[in-house]
Amino acid sequence: MQTSSDINRILAMVRRRGIIRSSDLDARGLHRKALSRLEAKGQIVRRTRGVYTTRNPDLGENETLIETAARVPHGVFCLLTALEFHVLTTQGPTDVWLAIERGARAPRVPEISLRITRLSGASFTAGIVTHRLYGVNVRVYDPAKTVADCFKFRNKTGLDVAIEAARDYLQSPGWSMDALERYAAVNRVTNVMQPYLEALVAS
Repeated sequence: MQTSSDINRILAMVRRRGIIRSSDLDARGLHRKALSRLEAKGQIVRRTRGVYTTRNPDLGENETLIETAARVPHGVFCLLTALEFHVLTTQGPTDVWLAIERGARAPRVPEISLRITRLSGASFTAGIVTHRLYGVNVRVYDPAKTVADCFKFRNKTGLDVAIEAARDYLQSPGWSMDALERYAAVNRVTNVMQPYLEALVAS
C-alpha cells in the first residue's frame, strides 16, 4: 500500500535525477501507483510508458537518448546516433539509431522515431560503453566500433558518412588503428575498410 512517505521519496528521487522509470521503484520497495498520484497532481510528467520526469526537466542535449535508454535498456545506440554522440559527423540525424540483439523483440516507442539495427554475437556485444546520465544507463558503441559499424552498414548510412567518420576518428585524440582493425574483423569488413584507412592515414 502506498504511503505519503513513498510519495515523498519518489518525488525527491525524480527531482534529484530528472528522470525515473517505474521499475526503479521496485528495488526500493516503493509502490508504482504513487506515480499516478503524483502525475494527477501535476508534480511529475509521464514522458512515455514507464518513464517519468519533473515538469520541466533539464536533461541537456542527450534528452532523447536518455528517454530512449530508459524505455529500451537492452538497446545500444549505434551508427548515426553514436557518431553524433561522439562528435564524429556533421550529420544531424532526426531518427534515433538503436542496435538490438538479433531475435530480440523490436521495441515500440511511439513518441520517438527509432531506426532499429539487428546484430548478433560479437558484432552486438563488442565495444559497448555505458554512460550513467541522470540515473539512466545509456549504452553506446565506442568510437572505433561505430566507425566499423558504418562501413558494415554503408548501404544504410552511406559510404560518404563512413569515410567522414573514419577521417574524424583518425584526427581525434587517442585514436587507435588497432581498435579499428579489431572491430573491422568482428564486423567482417576488413577488406572494405583497409584501403580507405590506408588512404586517410597517408593523406
